[in-house]
Amino acid sequence: MSTQTGRTAYTSGSLYRGTDAGGRRRVQWFTPAWLAVIAALTLSLIGLSAIGLTRPELAVRQGAFLLIGIACATIATMLPPRALRVACWFVLAGSILLLVFVLLPFVPRSIVTPRNGARAWINLGAADFQPSELAKIAFILCLSQWLAMRGSPRTLRSLVVPMVLLVIPVTLIVLEPDLGSALLFLPTTLAMLVAAGARKRHVLTALLVAAIVAPVAYFAVLKPYQRARIDAIVAQVRGDTRFERDIGFQGWRAMRLVGAGGVFGNDAAHARALIRYNALPEEHNDMVFAVIGCRYGFVGGMVALGAAAILAASALTVGLVARDGFAKLVAVGIGALIFAQTTVNIGMTIGLLPITGVTLPFVSYGGSSLVACWTLVGLLVGIGARPPLGGDKDPFDG
Repeated sequence: MSTQTGRTAYTSGSLYRGTDAGGRRRVQWFTPAWLAVIAALTLSLIGLSAIGLTRPELAVRQGAFLLIGIACATIATMLPPRALRVACWFVLAGSILLLVFVLLPFVPRSIVTPRNGARAWINLGAADFQPSELAKIAFILCLSQWLAMRGSPRTLRSLVVPMVLLVIPVTLIVLEPDLGSALLFLPTTLAMLVAAGARKRHVLTALLVAAIVAPVAYFAVLKPYQRARIDAIVAQVRGDTRFERDIGFQGWRAMRLVGAGGVFGNDAAHARALIRYNALPEEHNDMVFAVIGCRYGFVGGMVALGAAAILAASALTVGLVARDGFAKLVAVGIGALIFAQTTVNIGMTIGLLPITGVTLPFVSYGGSSLVACWTLVGLLVGIGARPPLGGDKDPFDG
């Protein structure tokens, strides 16, 4: 173990010995990570109920995906940290190759079928696979591994590799285009860098640069329909209804259905009729929170939001008590990703954010998303069930 600028840094040898020491293979079952399991199961069941309200046939498929997700979580729980640290780089390389694959123009549409103009899914026959979901998991593991070995990123030079790890998958996902999924990498990275001890001035500088670049990106990077969605949300906040019948249709309908639920919601038949006659697009997927609000009202929405908050808080608690750099950052990354994705989805459903096609974790219909989310929970339990490593001191605490 070596010290850099007053912070603790680990060599690869000490890093691996610390996680696989023979005397530390016991399992610590009393861990806050189990709260994440309860919260994830609650959200998954809410999702099954919401999907089944309007798409019973898809609810059956979602139930099958849920079983697969729980099985993947169980496997992830049993993976030793050293195996994760070695395998994550291969998983990241594989996910990048798949992200490149979906962009290749000569790939038949029967294999990569565009949806809403995005080439983001690979047809596996029985189900579709979204490589960006695998990339999220691999990115969290690889960034955690790099920072754990190198120590706190206290200089600009030490941020180069983390930025490269960020830019490669984000660029490929933006090219699909799937701007919503790409944006989720940013708050996840920021949270992990802060947890790793990055200097506050570097973080603030990055935020300032992002604020300056955003207006430029609006004109230079975003496609016309993406700019139109931002224009629609701005007009919506101002009370301007001119986009209600075109680009803002989905957002306006979602807000009305959430409001129609009142405090305690509507009975199933009434809620089903409201959703049907309002013709809400993607009610089983991106806009599933509107269905929850309509069926179960403000109370149901708060239950879903509370479960997501508990999940994120349990992940951050696991990271707080961890005394191994890799475990700490993986837990923080998982909590940040799920919290950011939940915030974006609910924000766009209730009219606070532009619609970006981000799903609600554990709730929205989709095998790739559900299995990936449960795999993250499994990784969290695997980390939380192992006793603190590396001594009594926070590995990134000076």
